[in-house]
Amino acid sequence: MWIVKNRKIFYAVSIILAVASFVSVAIWGLNLGIDFKGGSILEVTYIDNKPEVNVVSESIAPLGLESTVREAGTDGYQIRMRSISEEERVSVEQTLTEATGAYTVKRFNSIGPVLGSEAARKSVTSLFIVLLAIVLFITYAFRRVSEPVSSFKYGLITIVALFHDVFIPTGVFAVLGHYQGLQVDTLFVTALLVVLGFSVHDTIVVFDRVRENLKHDRENKHNQSFEKIVGDSVGQTFARSLNTSLTTLFALVVLYILGGEATRSFSLALLIGITAGTYSSIFIASPLLVTVQKWQEKKKSK
Repeated sequence: MWIVKNRKIFYAVSIILAVASFVSVAIWGLNLGIDFKGGSILEVTYIDNKPEVNVVSESIAPLGLESTVREAGTDGYQIRMRSISEEERVSVEQTLTEATGAYTVKRFNSIGPVLGSEAARKSVTSLFIVLLAIVLFITYAFRRVSEPVSSFKYGLITIVALFHDVFIPTGVFAVLGHYQGLQVDTLFVTALLVVLGFSVHDTIVVFDRVRENLKHDRENKHNQSFEKIVGDSVGQTFARSLNTSLTTLFALVVLYILGGEATRSFSLALLIGITAGTYSSIFIASPLLVTVQKWQEKKKSK
């Protein structure tokens, strides 16, 4: 299939995107939310008329609290700020009352920097545990596929594709965090875990078809080249992978446009990640099997 034959072009596109993402994170870093660096959360519920989100944001902006405002339910807002004192809390509540009218305080919590750093550490740990579990699972699931590429290499190739799927949304969020103040919180980590699950599912579907076609080729002694078998497998699953991803992306676009502020960054991370995951499953993971197989042949010939 044309995807396998033109794999170097798709590799180049992915390398450019991955490098750009890495550079963005290296230069600007991630704009961490209070989940990771500590801070305060004030959640309010309006009794009568709920004001617009920009009214709430603009009213407390002069207080210099590094605040972000998200919708919380149909009649309230969640205000995230740096760690504030009791005097600053009173000032925020008075300012909100004067600018937006009567409301009730639903909750007020403070997260210390120690808890924030612990959350960040656990988030990174959870990502690595998931990746390790995926490698072990794929190695086991493809244990009977040892030629011409070993089952362990199927797992490693999947990890390469998954790193690609994680790096790209992370890079986009680094850019948006620098220019638009978009913060990274535990919802972002949740989105990455969802992306990993979605992407590996898509990749395994293609790999499983490769396994079936390899078995069929050996049983019928067709002696087709590994490149052709992988190309045919990608072609056989192409429409299914694309349709599955598109239906998911349509739902996410609606959620991003019509959903509340609380889910906007979450849906954006999923949109970017699932798009990258679909690309890697079709254009990166399976062609890499052919690349690895050709490297092995060259090594043997030497």
